Amino acid sequence: MADREPLSPARRRQLIVGIIVGALVGVGVSLWTGFWLWLPAGLVVGLAAGAIMRPPSE
Repeated sequence: MADREPLSPARRRQLIVGIIVGALVGVGVSLWTGFWLWLPAGLVVGLAAGAIMRPPSE
């Protein structure tokens, strides 16, 4: 693991945006349904989407 290169600023921004979008979706769905476990599910989906999206061009 020590030989991994650090994340580029564009990739880091992409992951942060994924987490923020996931949090917003999770909060919205959990408020809409009244089921609080949608919040962590939204965070996980946002993080996964941010991680698997095509890396931004530099």
